[in-house]
Amino acid sequence: MSTSNLYQGVSIPEAQADSTEINYFIESAYPVDIAAFIESLDLGLGLTHLLKLDVEKRAQVFSYLDLETQVQFANALSHEALAEIASKMASDNRVDLYNQLEPSEQQQLLEDLDREQREDVKRLSVYAEKTAGALMSSEYVTLAGNLTAKQAIDQLRHEAPKKTAIYRSYIIDAELRLLGVVRLHELILASDDTPISKIMDQNPVKMSIDDAQEDVANTINRYDLTTIPIVDANNRLVGIVTHDDAADAMQQETTEDFHKAGTVEPLTQSVMKASMGLLYKKRVVWLSLLIFGNLFSGAGLAFFEETILAYVSLVFFLPLLIDSSGNAGSQSATLMVRAMATGDVTMKDWKKLISRELVIALALGLTMALLVFPVGVMRGGYEIAMVIGLTMVFVVMVGSLVGLSLPFLLSKLKLDPATASGPLVTTIADAVGVVVYFSIATSLLDL
Repeated sequence: MSTSNLYQGVSIPEAQADSTEINYFIESAYPVDIAAFIESLDLGLGLTHLLKLDVEKRAQVFSYLDLETQVQFANALSHEALAEIASKMASDNRVDLYNQLEPSEQQQLLEDLDREQREDVKRLSVYAEKTAGALMSSEYVTLAGNLTAKQAIDQLRHEAPKKTAIYRSYIIDAELRLLGVVRLHELILASDDTPISKIMDQNPVKMSIDDAQEDVANTINRYDLTTIPIVDANNRLVGIVTHDDAADAMQQETTEDFHKAGTVEPLTQSVMKASMGLLYKKRVVWLSLLIFGNLFSGAGLAFFEETILAYVSLVFFLPLLIDSSGNAGSQSATLMVRAMATGDVTMKDWKKLISRELVIALALGLTMALLVFPVGVMRGGYEIAMVIGLTMVFVVMVGSLVGLSLPFLLSKLKLDPATASGPLVTTIADAVGVVVYFSIATSLLDL
């Protein structure tokens, strides 16, 4: 028997498909925990447990599986069984699954869904990836602006079983243009005959279908919203984005930024499930390119060969200095990339930030120079210590300015600023550090 897994305090022996303990767990656990358990099993056993659930809970559990697992299950299920699950899924989750299927499977799924769901899938699947349109859901309530509070509540009561987001209702006109938003508690507190046009927010926060998912998530966070309406160029309401979907998108963006910060091409699946070939492919390109960047460091060492031969003790401090430059650069790049991602910093702030960074980097460089100066005296005397101290100030300043400026440069070139972090900044700082170090040494030591 394989090692047991623990979900919500329940120990599950993986090999026992029909044990009482597993059956109890499947019946009583939260859908997200059941999904995690099913993902730990092989395909056949996972499907066995999934199909034990009633169709409503089966769709919930299926939605919590990662997309790669959903596709594997979809290919193993009959067309009827897949359509039954898909028909009960939230509209945005259903479209995510649809977009991952092969064209023939997509067509079959559309044929098996009812007309309303089929049209909904077609409508939501046309939007570009990473846009608000690709993230939005159609599970929302719309109201006409001429209703009273009582009429609105009656309509909500009727539509609530078919919708997942009823706490905010969207007021539209005959052309589907967004007129306002009214919250559920405002309807409850209003007198029955109060027109909802009197209590609705006539200037709601909204986003466009072409806005980036990251911007949508930041807006939801900024205004503390549970949902946000998505409109087209004519202000027609086309969908909503919920806070949990926005959080998922933000988590995905953050993961991609971490990958790019380490010069790893973003993965579309978990590291555990990725093949060794895929992981190799995602990492080899940048590592190969950075080789040529590191050649500049070697060229710098070769150019100053006479200085190195005359003062071998200089080599002792080389790793310390270029690492300090890289570390300072990585700090600056990390601060800028995150600030740009959250909207705290924009392109127009570069000049102001450069002047501030010069002062900060100078202070940091002087502090680090004071720390390393005594070591320089002990290792090579006062002349060597002066070289080390001055170099430390310059390389920290250079590294910091490179780290700050690179995200802005990449953003200007329409590239992801996250790529500026980690190895890229370090490679540039290393090459510059070698040249600065031995230039100062050659100058001060009369070589």
